[in-house]
Amino acid sequence: MITKQTKRTYLMVAFGLLLGNVNAQKKAPENWFNLDPKENKVYGVSTEKAYNELLKSKKSKPVIVAVIDGGTEVAHADLKDVIWQNPGEIAGNGIDDDKNGYIDDVNGWSFIGGKDTNVVQDNLEITRIYNMYNKKFEGINESNVALNDKETFFLYKKAETIYLEKYENAERMYTVYSKIEEGILKLKMTLGTDKPTVKQVEAYKQTAKDKMDLVAASAVMGVVKKGGSITDLIKELSGGKNYFKDQLDYHLGKDFDSRKLVGDNYNDVTEKYYGSNYVSGPKGDHGTHVAGIIAAVRNNNLGIKGISDNAKIMVLRVVPDGDERDKDVANAIRYAADNGAKVINMSFGKALSPNKRIVDEAVKYAISKDVLLIHAAGNDNHNIDTIENYPTVRYYNSNNKATAWIEVGASTWKKKKYLTADFSNFGKNTVDVFAPGFDIYSCIPLSEYASFNGTSMAAPVVAGIAATLRSYFPEITAEQTKELILESAIKYNKKVFIPGTKTKVMLSDISVTGGIANLYEAIKLGIAKGYKMSN
Repeated sequence: MITKQTKRTYLMVAFGLLLGNVNAQKKAPENWFNLDPKENKVYGVSTEKAYNELLKSKKSKPVIVAVIDGGTEVAHADLKDVIWQNPGEIAGNGIDDDKNGYIDDVNGWSFIGGKDTNVVQDNLEITRIYNMYNKKFEGINESNVALNDKETFFLYKKAETIYLEKYENAERMYTVYSKIEEGILKLKMTLGTDKPTVKQVEAYKQTAKDKMDLVAASAVMGVVKKGGSITDLIKELSGGKNYFKDQLDYHLGKDFDSRKLVGDNYNDVTEKYYGSNYVSGPKGDHGTHVAGIIAAVRNNNLGIKGISDNAKIMVLRVVPDGDERDKDVANAIRYAADNGAKVINMSFGKALSPNKRIVDEAVKYAISKDVLLIHAAGNDNHNIDTIENYPTVRYYNSNNKATAWIEVGASTWKKKKYLTADFSNFGKNTVDVFAPGFDIYSCIPLSEYASFNGTSMAAPVVAGIAATLRSYFPEITAEQTKELILESAIKYNKKVFIPGTKTKVMLSDISVTGGIANLYEAIKLGIAKGYKMSN
């Protein structure tokens, strides 16, 4: 499953393959996000240095980290020992042993699961809003809309604009991918081989009359020069083509409704007790990857080393392939707060939030329970000071902000101007800090591993730092943890690209701290402030 936080990067690569112009990328240093800027010459977060120097022989206490995502494989070889076990629940007896309203919630809860099935695909929020109000506001404009409908009308018009633009783009791109695929298959049939020579492809290009035949030939040429086959190329293209097909059928599909699978009264935003205890998926690639970054076992000689050596991952499934729903997000935040989580990772986001108030109330509730919330800034190279990526730190219709919230942009292992990931959202007043989010190697289902890009990967790096701080300084509050992370961020004093552009600015021009999060420096600051470590 290609999750929405990594789709943009994937599609850029896929389309590059179509044009035959993707160059081999230099491989990221192994374990780079845990390495040290001075000793290893990459802007990792100095995890290894922290454990080797500041935390050696120190004791820690377990910290529960809630991963609100699309599911996490709880049986993964590198995660099974760090998955939260609900101490009040007896697995498989069909009884709500701890009386929290959720039956057999042994490792967490899925708010998009049903009795016999689970939501995989879902609409985008813009589709749901457009669908809900299209008939009501048809033929209505700002001058004749009823006063008590104005807020809803403006929400609808915003959704309509985005929806129509996305639908047109998805139709166009699906057609482009389909036509190029047809062109490639035509070339294969004409040449009668899956592995043509450069000379054969060049001769085919000379006789091609259709523009798509030329594009197809260029794509095949790029693959042939690298020793690949047409079959290899078709496999690469299928991901992009299927993505746009899913956009049209599900994400933007006005007739598609996944909610009947859940079985709740969706219009009742106060409803809490629905869903299922199946939290691993289906298709839990994204959430498994996130969990691995935070807490994959560090001393088992498997796969990777997570950042925290004493975190317990509580799995909360709310994110489908599509947009998460505000009701589910709010309930997951409350569940985490009620069941002992001290850090919540939220690697998801969307363009509109029709029930933002209920999410805000859940955020306030979690903060009242001393929970730190960490959110991925998003992957659209937008300035989220002006273009919001929900959920947001700012409360609805207010200048007030959540006090225990960190918004995270993505950085790379590359140096100088390339430090900022070109997909990352940014914002001088909104994105608190950057953290490694490019070429991040972590866990995926079936006890395997893969490299992903995204602010989705940067947020759990910070969540892992937060968990480690709260584990070794068990008395610090959520707000003190945030303070340590932001105050200790390593300032980057060279100019970087504004993501998605060739304009260079200081990192402090596109983030609050102007720095990269760093575990070693955060622990050192905690010691300097006199925070008590575990006995």
